[in-house]
Amino acid sequence: MKGTRPLDTHEIRKVADCFDGTFKTRNHGLFMLGVSTGGRISELLSLTIGDVYQNRTAVTDLLFDKSIVKGGEISRAVPVNRDGRGAIDSLIQWHRDRYQNTKPDRPLFPSRHKSGTVPMHRQTAHQMLKKAFIAAGLNGKIATHSLRKSFAQRVYEQSGDIYLVKELLGHRNVSTTQQYLGVNYADAREAVEAISLDSESYRSGKMYNSLEDIPSETLQAELRKRRYNLEEQQEKLTTGEIVKIG
Repeated sequence: MKGTRPLDTHEIRKVADCFDGTFKTRNHGLFMLGVSTGGRISELLSLTIGDVYQNRTAVTDLLFDKSIVKGGEISRAVPVNRDGRGAIDSLIQWHRDRYQNTKPDRPLFPSRHKSGTVPMHRQTAHQMLKKAFIAAGLNGKIATHSLRKSFAQRVYEQSGDIYLVKELLGHRNVSTTQQYLGVNYADAREAVEAISLDSESYRSGKMYNSLEDIPSETLQAELRKRRYNLEEQQEKLTTGEIVKIG
């Protein structure tokens, strides 16, 4: 969804603690797989038990087959981290306890239909996640697509490789991936909060038009605060290690 924002790690933890009720494990699993694999909500809801649980264990690489990918463009495989594998293990145990059935063709995220053979509807997932976001005290434009954006942002911050993110999201063009990424939202919030009028962490002082206008003691204090070794630079000037050009 255009304009939705990602969640940072702290917010993800908060939301993960806000699921309850009979379908707590299902809902928690959907959320965790979303932020751990970057799947679109339609792709996640199309997963079967056999897609995520093979040879009696959670998969380490999740294949989003082109039959469930938006537009049927191309299949893609995404590594599944500890969070995702833990969610899968919990989901499989939940299926055993509730339905006594873990056949590969059964939907991983079933609706409330007692048979467990009908996949959860997209609107149901939206309402369920919205309720969890509110319970976690989050605000801003957050929706199901925030899960995918959270995955993209966190992988990019970890790797710094936009082409890696592009492949994991299954985008055709890196320009599409660029639209997913922005500044670290937690850093943005911290910076904006720091400019509050009553903030003690705001570093502003008097504004100067040039270095020549700044009193030497003010300039030195600011440079030292930024861990600039004035004594070392003065020594280099004295010994001729620094040469002024022009």
